[in-house]
Amino acid sequence: MIGGGFQNIFKIPELKKRILFTLALLIVYRIGVHVPVPGIDSLALASFFKQAEGTIFGIVNMFSGGAFEKLSVFALGIMPYISASIILQLLTVVVPHLEQLKKEGEQGRKKITQYTRYGTVVLSIIQGFGISVGLESMSSPGGAPVVLIPGWAFRLMTVITLTAGTAFIMWLGEQITERGIGNGISLIIFAGIVCRLPIASVNTGRLLSTGEMGIFAVLILIVLMIAVIGFIIFVEQGQRRIPVQYAKRVVGRRMYGGQSTHLPLKINTSGVIPPIFASSIIMFPATIGSFVKVEWIQNITNAMTPGNLLYELLFVGFIFFFCYFYTAVTFNPVDVADNMKKAGGYIPGIRPGKRTADYIDKVLTRITLGGAIYVSTVCVLPSVLITKFNVPFYFGGTALLIVVGVAIDTVSQMESHMLSRHYEGFLKKSGGKMKGR
Repeated sequence: MIGGGFQNIFKIPELKKRILFTLALLIVYRIGVHVPVPGIDSLALASFFKQAEGTIFGIVNMFSGGAFEKLSVFALGIMPYISASIILQLLTVVVPHLEQLKKEGEQGRKKITQYTRYGTVVLSIIQGFGISVGLESMSSPGGAPVVLIPGWAFRLMTVITLTAGTAFIMWLGEQITERGIGNGISLIIFAGIVCRLPIASVNTGRLLSTGEMGIFAVLILIVLMIAVIGFIIFVEQGQRRIPVQYAKRVVGRRMYGGQSTHLPLKINTSGVIPPIFASSIIMFPATIGSFVKVEWIQNITNAMTPGNLLYELLFVGFIFFFCYFYTAVTFNPVDVADNMKKAGGYIPGIRPGKRTADYIDKVLTRITLGGAIYVSTVCVLPSVLITKFNVPFYFGGTALLIVVGVAIDTVSQMESHMLSRHYEGFLKKSGGKMKGR
């Protein structure tokens, strides 16, 4: 029973302490979201953001938990850290030094984490300066300037404030990972998205009370949301298990190996990276184009907003590209085959070495196609529902993938703490145990 599992949480002092510590830091983060940067007209900024929901500003605002539209000290959110992490992962393919660090275990991981922190600060400075300059040229629909006193003093203050805010969020995430329940950075993004749920519920209730939505439509919406969440959980935990057999070998007087195991390949290996990259690439030129008052550029900009056919086609195309690209960067079949060969393992019916690498690559290519179709379907679903059926499906797309994925990881972390101390988990028996991602 799930209820029994939750009751057992408070029977483990260490787990209880970690959960309370995590909640305390998340509360600190949410308080910081409401601390504004000085020198900003908040009303003019709010009016501007009402028109920017379908641009790249809307994406940044989603990942910052609403801090960007308030231009709080946490306006940049954790996106610079995520960008720095992704850039370093991509550079490990082309930079031998980083590739060597990746293979050095714990010490190499610490060095890469240090480089990621430096990269986060650099990206925050660049983005903070760009935002400060951009804000000086912004005004509300009524003509009121967003920045009260523009100039280099405002720019310098904004850069320092936003960079310090991002560094503090990065520190919070690392503390949650080390002293909390883990997945610190992911939980911060999770908290930022989930905190908007009450607003979505209030808006739905308002539509219901005014008669813009019927009770039958709301029931269908709830059933659809439950079905989509169940579908995401099913696919995110889905694996293609390749059987692996280890040969028996004698070392001294002992015999090792001889057991059968499997190589698990996730259906969605790339996670939420493809939709994040895809939406950013499409919306960046669209956002720039919105400031250029030329008719043909405005027509292209309007066509590249969510809900239009051109946007959806480009979105799906980029999702497919990044699903394959990111999987190729993070998973190397040749290294897996070599490590398997060194350990005396082989796939039944497949020769060790290059044949094994080719077989793993073939299987990975096939399941990545299914993963790309799944990610595209979930990410396009909100646009279809909102534009075609006028349904306020608030938790769709990338946000829903992140929320469900982080929830699965968090439950898995808590389960491991409980089961290691012989307490009943969230689900009865080992057959119902939540599998980690």
